[in-house]
Amino acid sequence: MASFQQRKAIGDVHERYVADQLIERGWTVDLWGQGLLSRALQRALRRTNSSIRWFPDLIAAKAGDLVLIDCKGGMTSQRTERHAVERSAVQAHLQLVAWTGLPVYYVFDGLDVWAPHDVLIAGQEGPHNVVGSGAPYFLIATQGARRFDALFGARDFPELGIAS
Repeated sequence: MASFQQRKAIGDVHERYVADQLIERGWTVDLWGQGLLSRALQRALRRTNSSIRWFPDLIAAKAGDLVLIDCKGGMTSQRTERHAVERSAVQAHLQLVAWTGLPVYYVFDGLDVWAPHDVLIAGQEGPHNVVGSGAPYFLIATQGARRFDALFGARDFPELGIAS
């Protein structure tokens, strides 16, 4: 079983990749959520049931749009072609959407994008996660995901004089 820190290292790489992809599309991106906290506070937060432990990883803005993004690196099975999202995260993110009025998006490997409501409606309840945290999760197919470019715009290539 991978430790939290091992899973977090995979997530951190994916988080940086997603942030870079957004920046290339003209978005302003800042880190947000648990990743900004010290390890001591992360450990303390993991021992609670507080919804703040599920704050998304990134906050991004472009023109009048503001979005929250939870990066899901290493949460896709190549064998079954399904993504996994912890049920507690989906529940917390639905509450966050209601509270803030801002969209929350999950961005998986391959830049597949799902919203918490989509996962709740189209996802199948999976068993308790035996590989990761041990928490129950939803499984959702890789097919049917929103396209990253369609949601966040095409990449800008200012060095070539091309902009979205």
